Parts: sequence; structure tokens; C-alpha cells
Amino acid sequence: MPQTVVKIDNLSKKYSSKSDYAIQNLSFEFNEGEVVGVLGHNGAGKSTTLKCMTGMLPFDKGEIEICGYSLKTNPIEAKQNFGFVSDNHAVFERMTGREYLNFMADIYYVEPNLRDERIQQFQEIFNLGKSINYIINSYSHGMKQKICLMGSLIHQPKLWILDEPLTGLDAKVSMSLRNYILSYRDLGNTVIFSTHNLDIVEKVCTRAIIISNGKLIHDVSLADFKKSNDISFEEFALANIGG
Repeated sequence: MPQTVVKIDNLSKKYSSKSDYAIQNLSFEFNEGEVVGVLGHNGAGKSTTLKCMTGMLPFDKGEIEICGYSLKTNPIEAKQNFGFVSDNHAVFERMTGREYLNFMADIYYVEPNLRDERIQQFQEIFNLGKSINYIINSYSHGMKQKICLMGSLIHQPKLWILDEPLTGLDAKVSMSLRNYILSYRDLGNTVIFSTHNLDIVEKVCTRAIIISNGKLIHDVSLADFKKSNDISFEEFALANIGG
């Protein structure tokens, strides 16, 4: 049986500036080998959910476990098991790309020979070129996205969490990212990403969850959906995302 990588139970979060909950009573589990697309309208709670999962945001109610570790009681152990790419690509901009990747490798205790091998592999996948030796402050938005992707993978985490990962990427790198997500899943890892791009959900996801106004309204197996529905998943998602 596949092992549970993420367990979320009755998760709720309210921002102090708002009267309503941003997310409310969310409960689901993600298993190893799953690729999960998180869908919803702008402000539905997608990013809030992912940032609560990573510990970036405190939550008001509920429990989150990553690879069996509670985010509340064992935060370091939980965080060692995932890599995260935020939607704002915040990095240390006075470092070069290579310095940043080595910094991330130091945090996760990646041995020098392994980090060099992985950096070379990511260079081929994400095509950063000579810019890896340039100061990050000189990077374009898309290049910052690439270096964040590479840094989040340097320790080969069991769980890879991405918030709008295709933003700022050209078509070639988007294709490379899509293919890498599939190969990363095939190694038994779990990938969770928020997106407005329904095409990538259909092509790479095993499962999709749809959030509307902070509540889970659909949790769909893509394989089961395709077997039992005459409409496309895109039609179904567009009819249910709302906004």
C-alpha cells in the first residue's frame, strides 16, 4: 500500500484583517506517487493552503502531518521532507545562482559530490546556462523561478510543493518542468501544485482538488473521471471553480 505523505485534518485559517475564514475545515490525504493539482478561483484559498502546509503561515485550527511528522510538534523533521517554491520567488538576491544552490544544499546536509551532480542535472533540465554564476539580482522573473525550482529539489525531498510553478517560464522550460514532475513521481515522490493551467493538470496529475471560498468542493481522481464522464476535465473544472 502507498504510504501517506501528507495528512491534513480539519485545517482552518483566518487572517486578522478578514472576518471570514480564508480556508475552513479542509481535510485530505496525499500518498506517495501522487501528483495533485490544486484548483480554484483567485482568492479561493489555494496559496493559503499550501503555505499552511509548509509552516509559512500559522493556522488557527486543525493538524498537518508531513511524512508522519506533525508540523506543530516536529516542525524541523516535517520541513526536512519537502521542497517548496513560492509564488513570489523570494531568494537571496546578492548571491550568485550557484552560491544559492550550495546554501540550500548546506541547509539540507547534501554531500558535496551529490550536490554537484544534482546541480549539473538541473542545469540540463532548466537551462539556466552561464547565468548560474551571475548575481541573482540580475535575473529575470523566469530565471528566478528556475533557481527556486532547483533549490527546492537539491535534497530530493519526498514531497514537492509548488505554488503556480509555470508563471514566468517559457514554453520549452514549461515542457521540461512538466516532464520532470512525471519522472519525479515515478521515483515514488509526491508533487502538489496550485495552478490555473488546466492543461497541465490533465497531462500530469493523478488527482485534482477544487477549492472554492476556502472550502473543499471536489476531490477527483483523473483516471476515474476520464472513465466515467463524457465531458472533459477542463469543462468540469471550469464549471466548478467559480469566482
